[in-house]
Amino acid sequence: MPTAEEDRASRRLAWCVAHLLRHAPDHVVADLIGRLDAPTRKYLCRDRWLSPSTVTLILRHGSEQDRQYVARNPHVLGRPLPGLPGPARYAARPGASPELLRQVGPGPFTTGELITLLRRHGRRPRIPLTLLRMPHAPLDPETLLHEHTRDPLPPTAVEALLLVGGLPREVCQALLDTGTQDTSGYRWYRPAVRAVRMGLLTCDELVAHIAPAHRTLLLAHLPETRGLRWSLPEWTGMRTAVARALRPLREDPRLWQELHRHAPAFRGTLPVLVARIVRGTLAEPADGQTVLGLSTALGTLAPKAAEPFGGVERELALASLAVPMESVQEDIRWVRDCLARGLLTGEDVIRHKAPACWALDEDHWLGDVDHPDRHDWPAPVLAARAEADRLCALALGADPDAWWRVAVTLPDFAGTLPHLLLRVTEGGSVSGRS
Repeated sequence: MPTAEEDRASRRLAWCVAHLLRHAPDHVVADLIGRLDAPTRKYLCRDRWLSPSTVTLILRHGSEQDRQYVARNPHVLGRPLPGLPGPARYAARPGASPELLRQVGPGPFTTGELITLLRRHGRRPRIPLTLLRMPHAPLDPETLLHEHTRDPLPPTAVEALLLVGGLPREVCQALLDTGTQDTSGYRWYRPAVRAVRMGLLTCDELVAHIAPAHRTLLLAHLPETRGLRWSLPEWTGMRTAVARALRPLREDPRLWQELHRHAPAFRGTLPVLVARIVRGTLAEPADGQTVLGLSTALGTLAPKAAEPFGGVERELALASLAVPMESVQEDIRWVRDCLARGLLTGEDVIRHKAPACWALDEDHWLGDVDHPDRHDWPAPVLAARAEADRLCALALGADPDAWWRVAVTLPDFAGTLPHLLLRVTEGGSVSGRS
């Protein structure tokens, strides 16, 4: 039976690990989860700050007890676990009209017939779900992939297949290749959002398999619409994964310009496009191809030079980040006011706020911002997580041992995140260093 002190230590370590794993690649996440003892894993599975990709990897590699803890976590959205929303929620709503059901017949349908019906009636989102609930032969993955490669299925049909098709992960990944479909169509991004929210794929896996490449870039900056869309944690996770794929471009303006030129016409995935841009092996793109919203998405992802502003007030605001106030609410009010006046940015908070575990937790400096249906102050959250991604990638790379040293040091470290990373990578004390 653990003591109260040991229980508090496990809870605090789980809280710090949950924040750190938001910035780690998938193989590091899986490695760190495997290193946690049973009490800490329990608190990690119940933590409110779990990233979508971390939840997916816990469901994929964790024990049955881990999955039960995740199922009871009220902050985990849409995973197909007991007590969580799933296909039954959509089945309870009205589907296709009786006239349509009379048209298509009672079934059972072969895989080919079902695919033909999904193409013909796939423009309304609930009709494909109704068709998949009708009697049909077990879906043949090879036939499904062959037909999707020949002529990609509508996004609504792909989303329905992800929801109730029971398909292997490789098939789900292949269905995300949309070919030359127009991104102005009905909610083209819904299958990608659904794949993450159901725990089928991580954000890194989305980036590795979505084609063409420009769709991956657009997923990092979706338009604000009603209906299914990224929650703020999912949005930041997707931007982290896209930024990780774009890291080989560094801050070279020439390479980013090449990405802007080639992305509209390139039919492969984003990592392949980036690798070929870096090697310089791409042919000249066809003229006249444009993608709506691509320039805006690239503008939010491209590195920007920081410009000094604010003068003495800014320096005082930066200094105040290292001195926690008497209460968290007072700290939040002060930082929000500085953000509203333009004296601080999300990057400043990550670089200067102490302790480092508070800087990684937006609830300690911005308030409750991760409600799934309310994007309150997303700009500083996106900026802060992008800066944390950059610092962690620069200092830790893909070394699980380095990430683990940061995780176990973070709960009791009183300095800033850059100082913590410096201690882990160079060793010794960071006192007195610039």
